[in-house]
Amino acid sequence: MPLYSLGDNSPSLGNSVYISESADVIGRVHVGDHASIWFNSVVRADINDIHIGAETNIQDLSILHVVHKLPLIIGRQVTVGHKVTLHACEVEDNCLIGMGSILLDGVKVGRSSVVAAGSLLPPGKKYPGGVLIMGNPGKVVRELTEEERHQYGQHYKSYIEAKNEFLKECHVIKKGPL
Repeated sequence: MPLYSLGDNSPSLGNSVYISESADVIGRVHVGDHASIWFNSVVRADINDIHIGAETNIQDLSILHVVHKLPLIIGRQVTVGHKVTLHACEVEDNCLIGMGSILLDGVKVGRSSVVAAGSLLPPGKKYPGGVLIMGNPGKVVRELTEEERHQYGQHYKSYIEAKNEFLKECHVIKKGPL
């Protein structure tokens, strides 16, 4: 797993964290216990901090970055779907960020919300907790039902199971061309 220091700043990892061999984690990155960062993701905290909460998963091909004025903060038990871009924004606890979504500078997504796949959340936009957000630009479509909050709020658990399996059973068998 490539972890890169940048100057005096190195990633800090909690207990039982999984970072795939092809993910790049650079600089001022703080990863909570039981979190996971999956294949070909880039987490680049070169000019500000990135915080990834406990039990959060960053799925394959996701890009996380910051700006000088704003860090990137991801809460606990968040699922960040495949090929998501999170740029200098905040995602509160227990959210699901759908595949291919883009969250731009200063966006804040409230606790227990769902961002539908392929949504674009424009700079500075604040969204309340417990809602479904979708579209380009992303808009609150409706409040989530209690059942939906529970269903989507449990998604992170399957990635804890996968993380544990990969920590135990996944091994590089060959690097480079076959």
